[in-house]
Amino acid sequence: MREITHGDIRAAARVLLAQSECIWPELMADMLGQAHHADRYRKAMGRLHPRLGNGTLMSVALARAPVAEPPASDPRYLTAIRAAIEAVLDWRAR
Repeated sequence: MREITHGDIRAAARVLLAQSECIWPELMADMLGQAHHADRYRKAMGRLHPRLGNGTLMSVALARAPVAEPPASDPRYLTAIRAAIEAVLDWRAR
């Protein structure tokens, strides 16, 4: 998977906000797996994955039509950002 940026985290968090918190870990694992798959496809085929994009978490998240970005002071948004960061850290540790 390509390098994770703050934009990736924010886009993923906006996807999480549209769902119940109980499925956030599963949803993040799915998005990270898709980004990894798209990155491998891009490297092997020399072009973007037709559905998952360029191998970034942001491209996968944006394909899922995330909610509009709430204010940074929104507690649920901050919780979603934390969940996204923790998922990335867990993914990297594997």
